Amino acid sequence: MIASAALCLNMATASDWCLWRGPNGNGVANPDAVPPQIWGEEENVKWKAIVPGRGHSSPVVCGDMVVLTTATDDAQFVFAYDRETGAIRWKERIHEGGLPEKLHKKNTAASSTVASNGELFYALFHNRGSLMLTALDRNGKTVWQKNTGSFSCDYGFGYAASPGLYEELVIVSSDSKDGYLAAFRQSDGSEVWRTPRKLPTSYSSAIVGEVAGRKQLLISGAEKVSSYDPATGTLLWEAEGTCPVTCGTPVWSDELVFVSGGYPIKKTIAVRADGSGKVVWENGDKSYEQSLLFHDEHLYTLNDNGIAICWNAETGEEKWKVRLGGPVSASPILANGLIYATNERGITFVFRPNPDQFEKVGEFQLGDEGFATPAYVGKEVFLRTAEQGVDRQEYLYCLSEG
Repeated sequence: MIASAALCLNMATASDWCLWRGPNGNGVANPDAVPPQIWGEEENVKWKAIVPGRGHSSPVVCGDMVVLTTATDDAQFVFAYDRETGAIRWKERIHEGGLPEKLHKKNTAASSTVASNGELFYALFHNRGSLMLTALDRNGKTVWQKNTGSFSCDYGFGYAASPGLYEELVIVSSDSKDGYLAAFRQSDGSEVWRTPRKLPTSYSSAIVGEVAGRKQLLISGAEKVSSYDPATGTLLWEAEGTCPVTCGTPVWSDELVFVSGGYPIKKTIAVRADGSGKVVWENGDKSYEQSLLFHDEHLYTLNDNGIAICWNAETGEEKWKVRLGGPVSASPILANGLIYATNERGITFVFRPNPDQFEKVGEFQLGDEGFATPAYVGKEVFLRTAEQGVDRQEYLYCLSEG
């Protein structure tokens, strides 16, 4: 069984989704999540709201609000929607100008997902060459703002990582030539620790998991899997073997850490998290932008080309492989005993986490673009998508069977 990440969710309830990839940052929904197994434009749509601008950040759900980031050509925003109706509760222009001059065609100026302790919302933007972290209260008022340090992308692709939470800290990663991991006090933004990570540019988010008997801050990139003490930023161990550039967030079992990439090579690896740095197994498969999913001693992915795969997590043995359709950027989520995986065309595939055989439950589509990983909370799914055309338009859906 997966050990929970150590997060400080002061006012968040057990049913909230206040972090990138869910309550524990590992792509597993809370036990009370009972999302619909089918949806469409005319089926199980509770509400549909316009999202101005463009962004690939996921929605977070804290109490009665759904919060996400977005960007126009000249500004970066945080929007809060009413969870029940989809009405805009508040919107805050965080930065005017200063947006990255160059972005990868699959990236945006609002790709980092907000993190929240239930009381404050922490929004991270790449602006004027630095990573700017802003804390907003539940009314959208800025409580503090911090320039956490520079981020310089070797490839002109922009920034993508999301902030993480641990106890009273909010953690920011910047893998670049002047890079770092840094932790700031949630209440006032004061810096608590900083650890250099001066590396070739990579894009993975750091995440706190409990693995090998202790809390570990995990991140991949620069051909390494790295673990730090989340309270101090002290390096615990590193393992060789991952790709020079990765985007996905590490996942973990009780004893192993799993990562995948990347650029310019393809690789998925499992590392023993006891400090030995031992690579237990590796293969030549690539889940570059999306994260992996661990469940019940098995590892699942919907990889870049839209191929669903199941491996034995301990040995790396491939259990099955099925082509569903890609390309893929969003990460798979486990909710109510099913895996939900969305591709870039807005198609969501639903299948069972059965290592013995592939069992497809459903396939359905909203919009024609799907980059953001949805949130699965209670009976609802919060899905960000877009409709292409002469005037591209983004939407946030609340999906529920009622």
